[in-house]
Amino acid sequence: MFEALILGIVQGLTEFLPVSSTAHLILFPWFLNWGGVLDSLTFDIALHAGTLCALLVCFWRDWLDILLRKRRLLLLIVLASVPAGILGILFEKIVESKLRSPLVIAISLAVIGLFLLASERAYKHRKVDDIGLLDAIVIGLSQAVALIPGVSRSGVTISSGIFMGLEREDAARFSFLLSTPVIGGAVLLHLKKMLAGGEGHDLPLFAVGFVASAVTGLIAIKFLLNFLKKHPVNVFAYYRFVLAAVIMIGIWLKG
Repeated sequence: MFEALILGIVQGLTEFLPVSSTAHLILFPWFLNWGGVLDSLTFDIALHAGTLCALLVCFWRDWLDILLRKRRLLLLIVLASVPAGILGILFEKIVESKLRSPLVIAISLAVIGLFLLASERAYKHRKVDDIGLLDAIVIGLSQAVALIPGVSRSGVTISSGIFMGLEREDAARFSFLLSTPVIGGAVLLHLKKMLAGGEGHDLPLFAVGFVASAVTGLIAIKFLLNFLKKHPVNVFAYYRFVLAAVIMIGIWLKG
């Protein structure tokens, strides 16, 4: 139960901060030798469902406004979600079986860290409502890259948004809106597979993970939106470099 709580907190914080939640969910059990249901993809479903809940709680007014008045922005979100949806279905098995390794994560953390630093050089002052078709396509394609553990959906989409001239806070807001249908689709897809496959699950553990990730996810969203009003994304890039170095040391020690 304690481990489920810790992983729920880790998921909630790292899903929205540009540091890769998938990387942390893989690394915690790897470093601490946790196993069983907590190191399974089915437990990940509960954690991602929690962060989906945080998104809906935080942005329900935005979604209501988009559905009722901002149909153009809704269309752009749908178009931007297509690449991640298609690639997620096509390469799901490869990602789950081949790319969930500490080495891949370390490389991804470092590469996207450099991308975050580079994006700050393109910083301008455009708003979410100024997003055009090209912007949506570029950000949507970048989100598809986040299938690779260590990349970070928020990290790559926020930095892509900044590259396209969006203000940091608006890049984060669009990133979170864009992640809602993708996370929702992933949760439904994995839930269907879990139920069809008859995989075992511990409901109390899943409930703890769900609540912890939902609460901390909401905190992380609010924190990041306020943080990006005044500060660049550099600190997250430096964190990624440090974590990548720690992973490489861990690989060396375990080897």
